[in-house]
Amino acid sequence: MERWLWISMGILFIIIIVLLIKIYLLKKTVKEIERAFMDRLITDTNTLIDISSSDRHMLHLANTINKQLRKLRTERHKFQQGDLELKNAVTNISHDLRTPLTAICGYLDLLEREEKSKTVSRYIQVMKERAETLIALTEELFRYSVITSTKNSDICEQVIINSVLEESIAAFYTILKEGNIVPEIEISKTKVVRMLDPFALSRVFSNLLSNAIKYSDGDLKITLSDNGEILFSNRASGLDGVQVGKLFDRFYTVEAARKSTGLGLAISKTLIEQMNGRISAKYENDRLSIYIFFPDIEI
Repeated sequence: MERWLWISMGILFIIIIVLLIKIYLLKKTVKEIERAFMDRLITDTNTLIDISSSDRHMLHLANTINKQLRKLRTERHKFQQGDLELKNAVTNISHDLRTPLTAICGYLDLLEREEKSKTVSRYIQVMKERAETLIALTEELFRYSVITSTKNSDICEQVIINSVLEESIAAFYTILKEGNIVPEIEISKTKVVRMLDPFALSRVFSNLLSNAIKYSDGDLKITLSDNGEILFSNRASGLDGVQVGKLFDRFYTVEAARKSTGLGLAISKTLIEQMNGRISAKYENDRLSIYIFFPDIEI
């Protein structure tokens, strides 16, 4: 009896060892699939998931994931192709609109020099303003298509964010004054240095200042902290959480900005991400806050 007990315990021990080995191999295979899956999501490659295990369940799982990866790759290529075609179409349309709009403005300038009634003069002025708005919107479309089609990481250099921000605010001083906006500015005395494209950074600040002027209820707070976080904050009672959540979507505009293409913040987001930065928006107590952060560098 005792002999059979030892035999049973030995068999049970062997089964436990086999099961532990099986579990170890399954966990190893799962990790292989996880690493391979994450790699396939990040890289655009035709290589599918290949595992070392011969377990039929794991092989079935890998095959199922491979089928979905093929579908995902097909959809990704369709999206990329469609996005490229859209950018090309925007570039071509904006380019084609430039010439007639320039001609229209030219002829309107000539008409202004002719003798005319006050009513005609008023009509010409209205047409000129509308034409200038169209030119500005066309230029914005063209710049967006160019920015999203190129990467600026190759032209980055050491930039003092404090200086670029101060220059941008100074450039908008007159516009802010006309809008009765007195900005509250807190810029760190410590030099915040990052590897950035200075022209792209200046464009980002210009877009954010323009955005603040459009939506502000009369105030604006600009902060640059020691760690490099930049904040643009203003009261904007005309917005809501849903609208703020879509501010960085291309071509999205709110009713308060009818002369906008909805590309200003989308351009800013693209430029910031090209410079390895982050941008986000928060809306609390009728106050819109836009945060920008660029990672620190070793000098």
